Amino acid sequence: MATQTKDPIATFTSTETLRAQARKEIGEGPVTVNYPADRELIIEQLNKSLATEWVCVLRYMRHYYTITGVVSEPIKAHFLEHAREEQMHAGKIAERIVQLGGEPDLDPQTLTQRSHAEYQPGKSIKDMVRENLIAERIAVEAYRELIQFLGDRDPTTRTMLEGILAQEEEHADEMRDLLEEA
Repeated sequence: MATQTKDPIATFTSTETLRAQARKEIGEGPVTVNYPADRELIIEQLNKSLATEWVCVLRYMRHYYTITGVVSEPIKAHFLEHAREEQMHAGKIAERIVQLGGEPDLDPQTLTQRSHAEYQPGKSIKDMVRENLIAERIAVEAYRELIQFLGDRDPTTRTMLEGILAQEEEHADEMRDLLEEA
């Protein structure tokens, strides 16, 4: 049985159609006619990631300010560095939500409810490191799931999240090492 080869040119939208579509809904910015229909679900999931990043910022900052002890200084530096990186992640996610026509949900009253990670203060250095490692592991898995869900449907969001995921994996690796030393 012979297989038919699909004409590769037929898979591309004509220049005239691209021009007409771009002019038709100009107010949509980067969201074009072929953007996935479940844009609201993507924005909702990004808002959960945004909440997770802010909860992580707050937890890391609390740990930064409250950690004490002879061995605390290098760990304290890690907490501050991670808090700053989590805040950068939050900024990227919020900007992408706006690009997609959504609104970043930063309501402090519901932040922890929407976050994948919990806000656990931790009492000892070991508790603090453990809670941060748990939160990083949660973030890693949540990002993997969202990246897999996006697939080829939204390569811009997927690429952004892949960069964040790589940094979250580094954070988890560092926290694991610190936990072994604590």
